[in-house]
Amino acid sequence: MKRILILGLTFALAGCLDEEKKTIDAPIRGLKTHLVADTQKAMVRRFPSVLEPTSLNVLSFDTSGKLLEVDLQVGQRVDAGEVVARLDPEAFKIQIANSEAGVRSAKAAYDSALETLARQKELFKSGTITKVALDTAKTDVATDKAQLEQAEASLGAAKDDLAKAVLVVPFDSILNAVEVQSFQTVSTGTPIVSLYAPDAFEVSFSVNFDVISQLVVGTPASVRLADRPDLVLRGVVSELGSRADAVSSFPVVVTLDEADPILKAGMAVEVVIELPLPKEQGFSIPLTTIIMEGDISDRAGPGVAQVFAFDPDTSTVKRRKIQIAGVRENALLVIDGLEAGDRIASAGVSFLRDGQEVKLIEAAD
Repeated sequence: MKRILILGLTFALAGCLDEEKKTIDAPIRGLKTHLVADTQKAMVRRFPSVLEPTSLNVLSFDTSGKLLEVDLQVGQRVDAGEVVARLDPEAFKIQIANSEAGVRSAKAAYDSALETLARQKELFKSGTITKVALDTAKTDVATDKAQLEQAEASLGAAKDDLAKAVLVVPFDSILNAVEVQSFQTVSTGTPIVSLYAPDAFEVSFSVNFDVISQLVVGTPASVRLADRPDLVLRGVVSELGSRADAVSSFPVVVTLDEADPILKAGMAVEVVIELPLPKEQGFSIPLTTIIMEGDISDRAGPGVAQVFAFDPDTSTVKRRKIQIAGVRENALLVIDGLEAGDRIASAGVSFLRDGQEVKLIEAAD
């Protein structure tokens, strides 16, 4: 009987020790929280794109000929009035020399016709020649005069062609493309170079219906360079496509209001636009507060997630479903499920469970 009693006391004592050990092994977890108080009225949407010139200009010769050496590089800056290409002037000089000879010949014929007409008039007065002979002399003068005018026009055209053999930049520009090679024979209108103004850029991208319905021409935007994240330029929505260029994809164009010397067409950029939240206001919470379980909705648009909310009455944490409208400055914008003054777990979320007792040790306010 004593042995049974001793065994019973032994098991009871062992049970107490086990319970005490469990208590020691599972202390109340300290909880770091975020105070829900940061009210937001807008969400930020980001769109990758490529910098493009607002307008692209193509230069060509107004005459044909053989190019001299072309020493141009894509991306090169050129000033207004700078020569970017020349045609070999020798052929034009020969044409000018031939035209000048034609003018001299035509002028000599015209002068001779005038002298002949003067003599014919004197002879006609004396009755030596007939009126028919006088009229013939007048006709010769008119004909030689027209030929002289034609020769002078040809000389003017030849000189114009020589002037057109030099291709000049009309404004300060950046070369976008060089379409020809040195010593190539080109025709009138053949593209030589394409260029754009260094202070006029735009970006284009596509958005879904929800975004396009909130945009209007004139909506402010900012453009950040991928290679220089510290450089942010102001822009404005300048064009909105009313027709989708793909399924539920609508084109948007943002024009930059300012420029920078380092800007060049083809640079990767990120366009940032603030859009109003679906409700009157939202709360900003850290990304670390989200319970990372299962498939969380796309944070770039409306979605649902869960957080652990602290209950001060019971000193426990409880799961709470929230609605996310988007992301702003590495924080989530919550439009439903939270109220000002709520505290939510902001660290060690993956180690918490619903209803777990915790101790509030620090608040990230």
